[in-house]
Amino acid sequence: MILLEEENNWRLSKDFKKGKFCFLIGANKWAVELQKHEFELLYKLLDKLNNQLSAISNELLDEEFINLEIEDLPWYAELDGKKNEWNLRIVFESNEQTRSFEMYWPIPLAQNLFYEIKKMWESMD
Repeated sequence: MILLEEENNWRLSKDFKKGKFCFLIGANKWAVELQKHEFELLYKLLDKLNNQLSAISNELLDEEFINLEIEDLPWYAELDGKKNEWNLRIVFESNEQTRSFEMYWPIPLAQNLFYEIKKMWESMD
């Protein structure tokens, strides 16, 4: 399954035939491949972040700035912006000491990728 949003400059794919690194997330001019368990942990982290945002969104004014941070090793995520438009910075520190990386998803790409990752993982159940 491959999702492409050329006009929004992002890519998301899963291909279990590829073996160990079967998920790909790309934005603008970078991409990273993830193992299934890494993608699952990313999904869970994003879900926690979404729950935090949902819990406070009714209290926020449209123009009010927010910053939410969550760490669930090996992932760290930081959401920055307003309740309806925000960016995401995500850091991965490998448990296996094989690789680490950082992703940055600007507005509006962050919301698109956020929800597409959620849909992709939930469609596999």
